[in-house]
Amino acid sequence: MEPQTLGWQAWLTLGVVVAMFVAMVRGLAHPAPAILGAVVVLLVTGVIDTAQAFSGFSNPAPITVAALYVLARAIEDTGALRPLVTAALGDGTGLRTSLLRIGVPAAAASAFLNNTPIVAMLMRPVSEWAQARGVSPSRYLMPLSFAVILGGVLTTIGTSTNLVVSGLLQNAGHAPFGLFEITHVGLPMAAFGLVVVAITVPWVLPDRISPRTTLDAAGRDFVVRMIVDPHGAVAGKTVEAAGLRHLEGVFLVEIEREGEPIAPVAPTTVLHGGDHLLFVGQARLILDLRNIDGLVSAETPHLSELETPAHRFFEGVVGAASPLLGRTPKEVGFRGRYQAAIVGIHREGQPIVAKLGQVRLRVGDTLLLLADRSFRDRWRDRPDFLVISALDGEAEPAAPRGKMLLALGVTAAVVLVAGSGLLPILEASLVAALLLVATRTISARTARDSVEIDVLIVIAASFGLGAAIEQSGLAAVLGGEIVDLTSGLGWRWSLFGIVLATVVLTEFISNNAAAALMFPIAMATAREVGADPRSFAIAVAVSASASFLTPIGYQTNTMVYGPGGYRFSDYARLGAPLTVGSVLMVVLFS
Repeated sequence: MEPQTLGWQAWLTLGVVVAMFVAMVRGLAHPAPAILGAVVVLLVTGVIDTAQAFSGFSNPAPITVAALYVLARAIEDTGALRPLVTAALGDGTGLRTSLLRIGVPAAAASAFLNNTPIVAMLMRPVSEWAQARGVSPSRYLMPLSFAVILGGVLTTIGTSTNLVVSGLLQNAGHAPFGLFEITHVGLPMAAFGLVVVAITVPWVLPDRISPRTTLDAAGRDFVVRMIVDPHGAVAGKTVEAAGLRHLEGVFLVEIEREGEPIAPVAPTTVLHGGDHLLFVGQARLILDLRNIDGLVSAETPHLSELETPAHRFFEGVVGAASPLLGRTPKEVGFRGRYQAAIVGIHREGQPIVAKLGQVRLRVGDTLLLLADRSFRDRWRDRPDFLVISALDGEAEPAAPRGKMLLALGVTAAVVLVAGSGLLPILEASLVAALLLVATRTISARTARDSVEIDVLIVIAASFGLGAAIEQSGLAAVLGGEIVDLTSGLGWRWSLFGIVLATVVLTEFISNNAAAALMFPIAMATAREVGADPRSFAIAVAVSASASFLTPIGYQTNTMVYGPGGYRFSDYARLGAPLTVGSVLMVVLFS
């Protein structure tokens, strides 16, 4: 083919895309403002016009995703999947069998529901089930995340990325995806992936300590800093005489006196008023410290306001879009802002030994919080925490059976109506969402709060980004390079190049952004090799969800990162064979 050169529009588009990529990878900007900002720059500089820049806001994709969020929230709030979970877990007949018993129904549910609430809903029962059988929850939580990711590629509504690519395809003048059009690629990939997970977990995924460890087990450690009250019962006593030597599940690791550390702490060390005592211990057993006369919390001076039966312990995971990222609890005024006290911070399976108010928070950090019982309801739909779960073992109240059945019935109806072609996916999902609100299965406010606006902005803005890559000629040049590299090898090798590039991108930026970047390049490549553009579009959609190598590439991976006590490298151990297999499945079956 004739070599193509980049014009100024293509060079500018490339520069803007690279800057956006760097900003997202380094955490300088969240996906929504980064992508929208890139589109605005390309609009102002004349690379794309207004219609192209904002075509995504009139596309069915973001509206469909919003309606599906409402369906998923109705399923979550009514507990409609709990009976399925209970039946699937069973009594436990071996690790590999149990992984399949959990993974298959989780993947099946994810084929029709947003995967984030599925993981949020299943994390707690799966963890408690594992602990009751003396197994670390880390053996199940990462596989649970991978299972819902795999399930999301089974249908067009399984994940927002599929709908994004479907919308991009429609904008390009093609018909959108049918409900089961991607299944011939997604099903082999999901089946292969679930089997690989079940086989390899016992070999490659080590036991990690979880915060949901039972009281008589070695629980995951959290750090708590207490102050010796000058007028309290322990001031002037030795560590042993004060009863701090043999606390169950809690260990005194350091004393800080007038800014100078004393460590290790001997049992004969005399405690002075104002000493800062650093304890490491099991998450639930830190309650013991609050019952010791003469010790007060150093991190949360107003903790006593929360110590009532109306309060409980929560675990909050910091997500990629959280305003807490890169800031300390002290800087954000955490106690006043959230009406919650931080009593521990956990990172990569280890407690942070530092003054908690001065710790700069990162993606995946797990905060142990003491707050009132409405804390989860107040913050569950906000970007501050990716997932919030209670640690006290108290079950969430079940919804009336009628609402549960209605939520399941409406969701099943969407699948039947959209799958049969009676209504497009957009109309079917909108009618379903309105019906759930009209029947008060969920309230209008809950429905509104369930919609993740940032995700919708990413989806809508991605269309402008894709238009710029296409319009500037960048897609044609990059597609030509892929064709040149695979010249004489056949179109599947060109497809392999597209799939590989998409998989790499999706580990660093959001899956929707990766799909938007690769879609025009895939279409250009398909034209060059004379292949079916729909096959290349399906490959991009499925590959953009194949994020198994890091905890930050996919939201559900981040959700289980802290609660599972995982380390960053754990994802690559289990995800590497899964990624290789997924790439092969996509190339072979597209």
